[in-house]
Amino acid sequence: MTKNILCATDGTDHSEAAVIVASELARKFGAELTICIVNVAHGGSRGPLITHWNEAEVSKILDGAAAIAASHGIEEVKRVDLISREAPAGIVAYAEQNGIDHIVMGTGDKRGISRLVLGSVAAEVSGRAHCSVTVAR
Repeated sequence: MTKNILCATDGTDHSEAAVIVASELARKFGAELTICIVNVAHGGSRGPLITHWNEAEVSKILDGAAAIAASHGIEEVKRVDLISREAPAGIVAYAEQNGIDHIVMGTGDKRGISRLVLGSVAAEVSGRAHCSVTVAR
């Protein structure tokens, strides 16, 4: 039974599709929905830790995703800003540590032979996750 859904977003069109799918699954199963953004970190050992997005950009992306979820019937959404050196590891670790039993994420629009291959982050999360993973397009 699906009780806790994690949806990874980065504000792109393909992650918007993932938020829609995650919202529909959460509504169908009566599950809690957590929307996360992985703010990839660079540097840090001898210099400052620098993240990909600043706080305002993270808020804008998470607020946009929460608005999409609300428009699909999910009013309460947990929002999480994950800081990790690599996106797949951050998503999988959060899911394992927080009782997530289903992950939803998007993958970019692919044409030709590349349609046969998932995006690298989606593929890596699918291969590492302890739970079900849905890839939305």
